[in-house]
Amino acid sequence: MGLTLQLSFRIALVWAAGFLLAVAVQAILPDAAGLNLTGKENNLFIPFSRMGFWTCVLGALIVTALVVGRAMLADVGWNSFR
Repeated sequence: MGLTLQLSFRIALVWAAGFLLAVAVQAILPDAAGLNLTGKENNLFIPFSRMGFWTCVLGALIVTALVVGRAMLADVGWNSFR
């Protein structure tokens, strides 16, 4: 039970930090700065603030997957990464 609580707190901390960082990045970076992707018919403007937000969310997802995967492997009996 202790390992499960520790895992849940780690995941909660990663998600909280990821969202706080994502909101801070979106608030700090101006909406006028970004990338223009030029196609044959249209131009697509992607602001840096949106890229920063989704990068932080993706980072939280990846860390969560790694932590949960490690816990699952430890439950199965594979303890070689300690």
